[in-house]
Amino acid sequence: MKILAITSCPNGIAHTYMAAENLQKAAAKLGIHMKVETQGSIGVENQLTEQDIREADGIIIAADKTVVKDRFVGKKLLVVGVQEGIRHPEELIRRVMSDEVKVYRAQLRSAEDIKQEKKSKQNPIYRHLMNGVSYMVPFIVVGGLLVAIALTLGGVKTPGGLVVPDDSFWKTILDIGSASFTFMVPILAGFIAMSIADRPGLVPGMVGGFIAANGSFYGSEAGAGFIGGIIAGFLAGYVALGIKKMKVPKALKPIMPIIIIPIFTSLIVGLIFVFLIGSPIAQVFESLTGWLAGMQGTSSILLALILGAMISFDMGGPVNKVAFLFGSAMIGEGNYEIMGPIAAAICIPPIGMGLAAMINKRKFEPAEREAGKASFTMGLFGITEGAIPFAAQDPLRVIPSIMVGSMVGSVIAMLGHVGDRVAHGGPIVAVLGAVDNVLMFFIAIIAGSAVTVIMIRLLKKDVTATGQDVLGEADLEYSVGVAETTATDVSTSEQENDRTTTEVTSIHIEKLTDILTPDLINLDLNGDTKDAIINEMIGALDRAGAVSSTIDFKEAILAREEESSTGIGLNIAIPHGKSDAVLKPSIVFGIKQNGVDWNSLDGSEAKLIFMIAVPRSSKGNAHLKVLQILSRKLMDDDFREELLAVKSKEDAYQLLGQVY
Repeated sequence: MKILAITSCPNGIAHTYMAAENLQKAAAKLGIHMKVETQGSIGVENQLTEQDIREADGIIIAADKTVVKDRFVGKKLLVVGVQEGIRHPEELIRRVMSDEVKVYRAQLRSAEDIKQEKKSKQNPIYRHLMNGVSYMVPFIVVGGLLVAIALTLGGVKTPGGLVVPDDSFWKTILDIGSASFTFMVPILAGFIAMSIADRPGLVPGMVGGFIAANGSFYGSEAGAGFIGGIIAGFLAGYVALGIKKMKVPKALKPIMPIIIIPIFTSLIVGLIFVFLIGSPIAQVFESLTGWLAGMQGTSSILLALILGAMISFDMGGPVNKVAFLFGSAMIGEGNYEIMGPIAAAICIPPIGMGLAAMINKRKFEPAEREAGKASFTMGLFGITEGAIPFAAQDPLRVIPSIMVGSMVGSVIAMLGHVGDRVAHGGPIVAVLGAVDNVLMFFIAIIAGSAVTVIMIRLLKKDVTATGQDVLGEADLEYSVGVAETTATDVSTSEQENDRTTTEVTSIHIEKLTDILTPDLINLDLNGDTKDAIINEMIGALDRAGAVSSTIDFKEAILAREEESSTGIGLNIAIPHGKSDAVLKPSIVFGIKQNGVDWNSLDGSEAKLIFMIAVPRSSKGNAHLKVLQILSRKLMDDDFREELLAVKSKEDAYQLLGQVY
């Protein structure tokens, strides 16, 4: 039996070759002849020929980039993400060997596919805002849960509602939860500013956020709230960025990010807030909060309809996040009845689609019915993204169905005065005691999910009638994130820039030790964070005379990390950068035995860390070859274990000499 495969990841570097290596190993184990085409940054390698395809019994595409499938018409075709190729290669091969995988027939792409293909990289304003939100939400979750637990277990009923007595142990828990809330606006502003201007923006952003949240600075009884925090964050970020770009004497450069930029930016933002914009923003925010708190009748229903529609429209995308941010901010202001309808709407798409797939068997393929179980479970934990695979398959019927269901659930929750003290949704928050009026909360979820199931039954055609036994473009994993799309755009742009740059240096690398010396090996990295490890490894390059400016090279490294994490999984990270600051191609190898968080796709902490430095003017793509051979070699479990067990730099150097 002969099976072909194609592997490709957004950056076309590590994961492309890791998946190829694992698929070939699994095929050899099963006694299957396999040829794998890799579509990486270097280009297409081991390309499948017409004869290969003609003789093949099946094809596996493990890719997070669009792969043209026209040449596979008439062949059994399985399309999965690149991570599946890395983690479950044997299972993929067995699926192709079985009758589960259908024969591919060419079909026209849907309008939704074309829109997805043309989607440009994420709007920077939205990206900065969501960076702040992602750091803010845990503070709201911690505060909300602690307050909810304190009121549930230690609260005493009074005419004014539940009150925790001052002499109770639970009053301490309540105070800790309340303290967590006070960090909400400063954290939001600080990390918005940091997203814009890097670390120099963090302090000014947090200072501006603190001033925004405390009206006493500008004579207001109420602060400027989350609106003020957002404005403070963007103001601090762009002021810091402007100062950062100013040309200053070389002697001042080292203290710019830690003294000059934070001090001047904090002063500018603080003074602007105190004397100019603080009070007007506070008045606007106070009016908004009062209006929301007083919403009744048709106005509250309209708000619930809008919030429900936004939450379910893109299932975790930008529109969803805007509504979620609004509800989260209202929690910080003590208005829990905005997050209540949102919490119900969040879980209705995955629960509704899960139930629809399990109940309406004629409407879904066996694989989709199986996916319905996972979707239902995700819904219980408030993960709206569980509905994405169904929306990707049939957006014109699924998206309206889940939107109507979420809108119904949201309205019921609003009319039922459902409150949610935690920035999250789904039954899990009710189980944890964070929901007010739990009965109406579950009625809202059940009703909304039932509406989704009914609409799917009415709108979606039977499988046999739609010809869904044929695979089409929509089989591509819809769950590839905006960050990965951005990474693809930037990676392509980088390669084009590299080709147009004046090329003066030629790198000839046959094995890893051609650019690695024992002095660039550190078997006991000291840093406890990703940033500290990066600094430590760049320091090794500096001592070896491989870089002319540690600051410039770090910017290249961090720019690459912003595209997508270089934590490739399996306790491995391969940060890399191409910069004019690099004097000679080099690689640093370090071990962090207890691991460090690198935002790896598989959640593992990085223990084996390789930093690759290449001059921007270098000819060719030899450094990509290094990444390729390194990624393949690191798929060998024994090799990784040997590396982690080395006792000396010399032993590590000899072992790494096997990478060629």
